[in-house]
Amino acid sequence: MNNPVVAEQSEQTSEPGVQGPDYEVVVIGAGVGGIYQIKRLIDLGVKATVLEGEDDLGGTWYRNRYPGARFDSESFTYGYSWDQEILDEWHWTEMFSPQPETLKYLNFVAEKFGLREHMQFNCYVEKMVFDEGANTWTLFLKDGRILTTHFVLTAIGLLSVPTLPRIDGVDDYKGQAFHTFNWPHEPINLTGQRVAVIGTGATSIQLIPEV
Repeated sequence: MNNPVVAEQSEQTSEPGVQGPDYEVVVIGAGVGGIYQIKRLIDLGVKATVLEGEDDLGGTWYRNRYPGARFDSESFTYGYSWDQEILDEWHWTEMFSPQPETLKYLNFVAEKFGLREHMQFNCYVEKMVFDEGANTWTLFLKDGRILTTHFVLTAIGLLSVPTLPRIDGVDDYKGQAFHTFNWPHEPINLTGQRVAVIGTGATSIQLIPEV
């Protein structure tokens, strides 16, 4: 997801004979939280789906693929503990898992429990409107589709929108420039290059030793 979802309230009232919603629950975001939510909903027999704006699952661990990206806590604390088979079958290779391994783990969980069939990718939610009379949410997707549901669970997390530096003239820079949130999929060769890193937070601490 690239922007917060806009939610509105409708004064419309439901009419007799109107067809029920498309889903009982819609989860927005297929990251760590969204994967967990859809697994629980499926176990309960709830008709649910996950809408993910990106072209694959992973959330933060799909987008943040910059060199050096990894856990800041021990790997096992990020793992799902609700299934003994997962705990037995998956073994972290590092104490602080790097991004590629974390993404591999999330895909492992999704494949093991058949969660992908309950996920829709490239489905960016632009607006939600709540109908009090029908007690349903109407979701307007960027691709033009409209979905209805009784409940919406937002699992977009705190890192779904990048923070861009407000620097005068930054748009006039003619060299290569990358934001860690939108790091390219293909490798970047910085050998022999002069590199400036803007920011001294946790991300830069991970990035600088790698570049």
